Amino acid sequence: MTEQFTVPARRGKAAKLEAGEAIKIINTHGSQVVDTWAFAIPGLDEFMSMEHTRASLKTMMPVHGKPLYTNNRQAILTLEQDTSPGIHDTLIAACDVHRYEQLGCTDYHDNCTDNLASALSELALTAPETPCPLNLFMNIPWAPDGALAFDPPKTKPGDYVVLRAHMNCVVALSTCPMDLSPINGVGQMPTEVHYEILGAA
Repeated sequence: MTEQFTVPARRGKAAKLEAGEAIKIINTHGSQVVDTWAFAIPGLDEFMSMEHTRASLKTMMPVHGKPLYTNNRQAILTLEQDTSPGIHDTLIAACDVHRYEQLGCTDYHDNCTDNLASALSELALTAPETPCPLNLFMNIPWAPDGALAFDPPKTKPGDYVVLRAHMNCVVALSTCPMDLSPINGVGQMPTEVHYEILGAA
């Protein structure tokens, strides 16, 4: 059986993939947003870029069977499988301490930016910056006038995506700690997710 790993609620984890391997990211409870990054290794200066991906795909969301691109316009991952409704966000920056300060938090609040740094540090890696993540399962609908909304995910428990690596890379995941809006469900309660590393196809 494939070993399953846990990303605890409000925390981050990272895993190295060799070209051809894949990561299966499981929305265990069906309501959790997973901020997702990929960095080419060993340097980490090339990384999955949402703005370059949107330009290459000419879409606002990732497309089943299509690659996700780096800041050097190279394919780094492909969305190989997706059992969810396919609603994922490529627009919203990772939350950070400043975001929570703006929302009225006076004490430290867990956040995806720090989760990325912590996850990579467990592998003795440091990102040169915090790129805009692929916000898996995050529901950010947009209106014709350009207005955005932060709505609950449309996923169900057990929905998953499989991302297949085109190059050696490290994939970092953060179970978004946002508990001040319904992006992690109407209960506004972050939960753990699970992931598996799959061999080359």
